Amino acid sequence: MLVAVTQRVDEPAGRQERRDALDRAWYRLLASCGLVGIAVPNDRALAMDLWRRLPFGGLLLTGGNDLAACGGNAPERDETEDALLQAARRRGCPILGVCRGMQIVQSAFGLALRETPGHVLSHQEICCGGRQAAVNSYHVFGTSETVSELVVWARARDGVVKAVRHSTEPIVGVMWHPERLDPFRDEDIRLFCEHFRGGGR
Repeated sequence: MLVAVTQRVDEPAGRQERRDALDRAWYRLLASCGLVGIAVPNDRALAMDLWRRLPFGGLLLTGGNDLAACGGNAPERDETEDALLQAARRRGCPILGVCRGMQIVQSAFGLALRETPGHVLSHQEICCGGRQAAVNSYHVFGTSETVSELVVWARARDGVVKAVRHSTEPIVGVMWHPERLDPFRDEDIRLFCEHFRGGGR
């Protein structure tokens, strides 16, 4: 299955450039799940043209860059990811948001993000599916609330939401970075395989 993968926007010091960037670990993680990741540019028109031309079976919204509503400097990324999210929902494709990607999902469902102090950690204990789990955490914004459509299945000890699943659509979000763990967690491999290859159900 082909999965459209969004990218962060970088501005290298001393250069008049805005670059799209993606950690190579994402390709390895997706490949370990039998998936092929295709990086999508942060240009709404080009991204949507690519979405129409290629037989994407899923959408991965990756981390990096705060949302513009939270002071981020990549509004073109917000616009591109919002358009891809709506297109994937119309197609009924599985969507998985990671960190910022989950924030995009939460924002799309009307949730207002707030600052979450203490959530930039290489190791964090959370309650995941009723069990304790160790993950990483690199976000400054989040929420302790949710809406009826987004069911919470993981929280930090302070109540910050760490993972959501849509009640009827194939949409999942997690606030940790599976690609930054070496080796990848078996739980994350299973999540990606079941969500994308299992049709998101």
